[in-house]
Amino acid sequence: MSYVEHLRELHGLPVFDFGDHKAEQELPEAGAVAWRLAEDPYGESSDEEFGDLWDRFLDTVDCAGVRAIVVGPWGEVYDHDSSDVVRRLVSAHDRLTGLRAVFLGDLVMEEAEISWIEQSDVTPVLAAYPLLEEFGVRGGTKLRFPAVRHRSLRTLCFEAGGLPGEVVRGVVASELPALEHLDIWLGVQQYGGDTTVADLAPLLAGGRFPALSHLGLCNSEIEDEIAAAVAGSPLVAQLSSLALSLGMLTDEGATALLEGQPLTHLTTLDLRHNYVTDAVAKRIQTALEPHGVEVDLSEPGQEWEDDGEVHRFTAVAE
Repeated sequence: MSYVEHLRELHGLPVFDFGDHKAEQELPEAGAVAWRLAEDPYGESSDEEFGDLWDRFLDTVDCAGVRAIVVGPWGEVYDHDSSDVVRRLVSAHDRLTGLRAVFLGDLVMEEAEISWIEQSDVTPVLAAYPLLEEFGVRGGTKLRFPAVRHRSLRTLCFEAGGLPGEVVRGVVASELPALEHLDIWLGVQQYGGDTTVADLAPLLAGGRFPALSHLGLCNSEIEDEIAAAVAGSPLVAQLSSLALSLGMLTDEGATALLEGQPLTHLTTLDLRHNYVTDAVAKRIQTALEPHGVEVDLSEPGQEWEDDGEVHRFTAVAE
């Protein structure tokens, strides 16, 4: 199955593809949908570049009423990074006064592999929109996220086949007092995912994000090490949901979770796409489900042995 799909909604609003509408079609109200803007360099509308699409959007829609924007392809994303998209968003801040959610890089495999999506420094968007509540990015190549201060952001999400450790360190060093939901796909070294457990230590020590209730540290080839660190993390006590999914979690990491601090206060524990044996999976379910914790151990990863070496993979890499 594919874990990288087009967004269907953002900020509780259904996604509407602005580029798909015909001139004679009536557009929805500005605040009723999340507006998706995407240049299709190979499709029927390939003659309209992203800049032209963006300008047409601003001239057509009631900008002050727009609450959510989803940015798909801005052209050939493996040749052109997202800096122009970031610039356009920043320049429109005085028109998009109601904007509360942005997602950059809504592409699926048929459009570009996740590691091909070239991002940039995306933090100017946060600086330009102090009331932004949700921010998501897909693609880790060239992505930068120096530490920021933002008082309104509640949800922050990074989806990558390889997320640079520099980005993780920037997030952890940020001041985000309202942050409730943090999802990070760490990926693999082969595609730039060089985050270490030491990079996560200031986050797991607690105290960085006082409002945080959901933490996802996912899609990692060092998921066992992360699980062991999470097992002793003071931060876990304040969470209601925890995700260590999509990575290479084995019995080693799962057992560390079981033997660490109590997890019975959680509402959900997401361990999808794992390499945990049935026996250890049963132990986790027996320990947590009677306490009302919803444990997801579905979609086990496929492994094989070659010349005595066991091969495992994260759910998303290239």
